[in-house]
Amino acid sequence: MERLADKVILVWGFRRMLLAVFAGAFGVLALPPIGFFAAMFVSFTLLVWLIDGSAAAPNSNPIGRLWPSFVIGWLFGFGYFVGGLWWLGHALMIDAEEFAWALPLAIFGLPALLAIFYGLATALARIFWSDGIGRIAALAASFGLLEWARSVVFTGFPWNAIGYAMTPVPLMMQSAHVIGIMGITALAVFVFSAPALLGTRQGAKLGVPLAALIFAAHLGYGAYTLYGPSTPTQKADDKSPVVRLVQPMIEQTAKMDSDGDRAAIFEKHLKLSAEPPKDGGKKPDIIVWPETSIPFILTDNQDALTRIADTLDDNQILLAGAVRVEDMGPGNPPRYYNSIYMIDGRGQIIGAADKVHLVPFGEYMPFESILNEFGIQNIVEMPGGFSSAANRQLLTLPSGLKLYPLVCYEIIFPDEMTGDIGSAAAILNITNDAWFGATPGPYQHFQQARVRAVETGLPLIRDGNSGISALVDAKGRVIAGLALNETGFIDATLDGSAFSSSSTYARQRYFWLIEILLFVIATGSRFGFVFKQN
Repeated sequence: MERLADKVILVWGFRRMLLAVFAGAFGVLALPPIGFFAAMFVSFTLLVWLIDGSAAAPNSNPIGRLWPSFVIGWLFGFGYFVGGLWWLGHALMIDAEEFAWALPLAIFGLPALLAIFYGLATALARIFWSDGIGRIAALAASFGLLEWARSVVFTGFPWNAIGYAMTPVPLMMQSAHVIGIMGITALAVFVFSAPALLGTRQGAKLGVPLAALIFAAHLGYGAYTLYGPSTPTQKADDKSPVVRLVQPMIEQTAKMDSDGDRAAIFEKHLKLSAEPPKDGGKKPDIIVWPETSIPFILTDNQDALTRIADTLDDNQILLAGAVRVEDMGPGNPPRYYNSIYMIDGRGQIIGAADKVHLVPFGEYMPFESILNEFGIQNIVEMPGGFSSAANRQLLTLPSGLKLYPLVCYEIIFPDEMTGDIGSAAAILNITNDAWFGATPGPYQHFQQARVRAVETGLPLIRDGNSGISALVDAKGRVIAGLALNETGFIDATLDGSAFSSSSTYARQRYFWLIEILLFVIATGSRFGFVFKQN
């Protein structure tokens, strides 16, 4: 181990750059669909040793002294994000004639930008760098801080935060209920980096047992939560609603084809909704269709509402993804919203929830007037793009059941689980991951949705056009579901018996406390106040 550490620390030039990219890319094995979390031990051990060997030129200015560490972190991040996000290019190939030119930007450009956060993390860590345990504390604190920044800067994109590598199964998800995914991220980097101490013979006597203790506490809390005594807040009974998830598996090319058979698409949803329950079970109380499942403006099509009424029983409720249009008056263009409609058994729209957090370049165009001059437009063709809702509104069903609505990637933002979520009985997440085909993207999206359920302590109702559709309990366990690219439906009873709801603000407080403690350890080690070891 010591000989390997010396080789990595001393490697130079192109081989050093290549090793940094490899270290980041290897960590992708920890993400879905593989979920081999131990890969991160290799990635971060190599990263620590590479930073150990990041020497600046003599007499460099402050920025120059940090630059080699920034470059190592950026290369590490570039490998991680290319390996973890290459599938975004699949969406551009749906309409290759129009968007194939942007493929390099999706596969390499976005990772290059996201890698800046990791470069800043390693540069910040270098300020507090020392020989022992302090350096892995500095790296953990810096990654925690910059991963949080990645979730908020320029509307945020916290996809594949490092903490998700530590949550491949429900046993390893439960800590998120207390400290959130960002808290897990900071502690995960500490744990993943600990083997580096064995290779440099400094700080291992304290750092490795401490990392082992953190990991054991992570597993122990998960085991206690899943298998120990618990106080359910709500149990499924005969009055608990049965939810049907409809997964029609409509090809994205068919959804985008202006000359396509929109009536056939609509009828496929209706047919799956009208199917009798399997094994003679109870009829569903709630039927869920995925994002933008209604292939036309519903309020302009009374016949479609009539067909829905003919399909539903009087006491059934349909929750369907649709484009909602709002007339802004004479002389003003209408506004379009990516929405969820609530429709009763008489075909009446009795509620709606609009998407708040839109996808840049997908649902709206930043700096639209400038970029349009260069012929750059949204992937989703909508005049003027979508508009975002001013705030998130709960969907309250006639039964009184309240759902917290999230459309597509809104569910990846942990800090947005606020507002009235404490009064919700479940999270409702509809999506259309058909854009990404049979790539790792839908699997990664599903894992992040499950972690949101654990964080908030709420069951998750998740429906996707191509999957993965599932009813997930508040501990992240799949109650029932449909596999990726499977066509069909699944009925399951909504069961809220898990955690009491958890406050986003409480998780944020614990995250910042973890950050402070890690920076205290790093500072004390750096300046010799504490943890100084030979």
